[in-house]
Amino acid sequence: MTTLCRVMQVSTSTYYNFLASSMPMRYYENNKLRTSIEIIHRRSRNTYGKRRVQAELRSEGKRHGLIRISRLMKESGLKAKAAKKYKATINSCHDLITYENKLDRKFSPTKPSTHFTSDITYIRTLNGWLFLAVVIDLYSRKVVGWSMANHMRAELVCNALQMAKIKGVKLSGSLHHSDRGVQYCSNAFQSLLSKNNMTPSMSRKGNCWDNAPTESFFHSLKVESVENKIYKNHEEAKQENFDYIEVFYNIQRLHWECLLNCVISGRL
Repeated sequence: MTTLCRVMQVSTSTYYNFLASSMPMRYYENNKLRTSIEIIHRRSRNTYGKRRVQAELRSEGKRHGLIRISRLMKESGLKAKAAKKYKATINSCHDLITYENKLDRKFSPTKPSTHFTSDITYIRTLNGWLFLAVVIDLYSRKVVGWSMANHMRAELVCNALQMAKIKGVKLSGSLHHSDRGVQYCSNAFQSLLSKNNMTPSMSRKGNCWDNAPTESFFHSLKVESVENKIYKNHEEAKQENFDYIEVFYNIQRLHWECLLNCVISGRL
C-alpha cells in the first residue's frame, strides 16, 4: 500500500484518513438502502425481485445498480417467489364455432379499452375447487372484470365480462381474445360479445402463448397469493382473491408493460 501511495503521489496518512472516514459512511448508506429495500419487498407482499425493487427505488428518485440491490437482498434473505407448474383447465373438445386469432400476439395496444384477454383458472379449497375467470385490459394489464364460482359454465365468463361493463369499462368496438374453451365459444358468451359490439379472437389450438398476458396474470396470482394455501371455504378464497386483484394487483403492483413504457419514455 505504501508503494501504491507513492506511485499515485498520495501520502499514506491521507489514504488511511480517507479510508477511516468513508467506510462508516458506506456502511450507513448500505443500511439505509437495505431498509428501503425491505420496506418495498414487504409492501409487495414479499413478491418483488431485484428488478421491480430497482424500479420502485427509481420511482422514489433513488438510483442504484442491480448488483448492489441483489447483494443487499441476498444478505437480508429477500427473494422473489418461484413458480410451480399447474394443470390446464381448457376444454376445447366441442362442436361449437371457433374464431381466428385476430390478436396475433400483438400484446401492446397504444390505447386503453381496445384489446381485452380472458381465461379461467382454478383455486383449491377444503370445500372443493373454485374457478376464477378474468378479463384483462392489455393496455394497462389491469383485471377490469372477474368472476368466481364453483362451476365452469358459460355463466362464469359472462359474469366476468359483465363486471367490466358495470365498472364503466368501454367495451364497444374492442377486440376480445380468449382460448377455444367451450365457455368462450358458447352461444351465451358470443351473444354477449355481439351485444357489446366486441370482436371475438381465439388462440390457436393448444397454444397458450397466444394468450400470454392472461397466463402471466395467473402465474402471478398462483405464485404471489394462492400457492401453498388451502382455503377453508369458498368465501375465504373469494375474499383473499378480491384483496389480491383489486387492492394489490390493480393498484400497487408494478407491471412489466408499465415498466417498459417508463424506460422508453425516460421516466426510469
